[in-house]
Amino acid sequence: MRIRIVGTGRAVPAQCITTAALEERLGLGQGELEAATGVVQRYVCEAESQIDLACAAARLALDDAGLGPNDVDLIIGGCGVPYQPLPATAPLVMQALGLADGSAAAFDVNSTCLSFLTAFETAGRMIEAGQCETALVFSAEVASRALPWRDAPEVAALFGDGAAAAVLRRAGPGEGRMAASLMRTYPSAWEACGIGAGGTRFDFSKEPEEFARHSLFHMDGKELFRLTSRHFNGFVAALLERAGWRHNDVDLVVPHQASPFALAHMARQTGFAPEKLVDIAASFGNQIAASIPFALDIARHDGRVVPGMKLLFLGTSAGVSFGGMALET
Repeated sequence: MRIRIVGTGRAVPAQCITTAALEERLGLGQGELEAATGVVQRYVCEAESQIDLACAAARLALDDAGLGPNDVDLIIGGCGVPYQPLPATAPLVMQALGLADGSAAAFDVNSTCLSFLTAFETAGRMIEAGQCETALVFSAEVASRALPWRDAPEVAALFGDGAAAAVLRRAGPGEGRMAASLMRTYPSAWEACGIGAGGTRFDFSKEPEEFARHSLFHMDGKELFRLTSRHFNGFVAALLERAGWRHNDVDLVVPHQASPFALAHMARQTGFAPEKLVDIAASFGNQIAASIPFALDIARHDGRVVPGMKLLFLGTSAGVSFGGMALET
């Protein structure tokens, strides 16, 4: 698929909260929560909305591409948690960016933490098919909501808010391509991670107690670790084979920032040198679907992504799915 990234951008809220401040607030011992999570700080929305973050990242991505909102004819939102269940988030971002009615298509996709990759591939295929010319793909997350601070602070402290966006266009000869993409799902662990309330599973009117009981995020880290340990290496090997790459061909790995410890485990498990991984989890926390594009934008602006490189995007998501994309810049 001849698709290239022509611009990226990222945004965080103004408020930065350190793990040391959380430990004091929760009455925990100094260094206890940081030792359990590996996260030193994260950014948390106070005055900002999810739409504010999405638009800030999108404008920076468009500026980076040398384009304006009116150059966009496709907007795809890839958020693990939407602004509201209905309508989709992307049309509201389209409106906030100032696009006229009917000037673009705007819709959401959701594969939880892998939503950016799903949105990227969807946009790429639509560009390849000639259905659009310029796509804006964004992931924006207010991950600090609905966290289990009372029962599992070591889980709650993993997360941070943020957004990132990318502008995609058709690539010319020698300008790069998507060499492969792959997703594999293991629904046997569907219950290991999620938020039960907010959809149709529990009726707020008839089951208010069940609705409330399932309104906070939960995660069975041990079950997720077991499943990842069994299957992730094989998944990465299949993705590389599909791309026609060898392990040593990969120049940079842009992973989902699940946690600092998860990234260290990924490096050990897959055999990629730690210096080949973009690791920002300690400073920003787990930003759900925004993690991958956020890490990508940091890598691009730090000069770690240059033309001719082979990038490997990797991640896991609730569901449980493994996802990845092999991209030649």
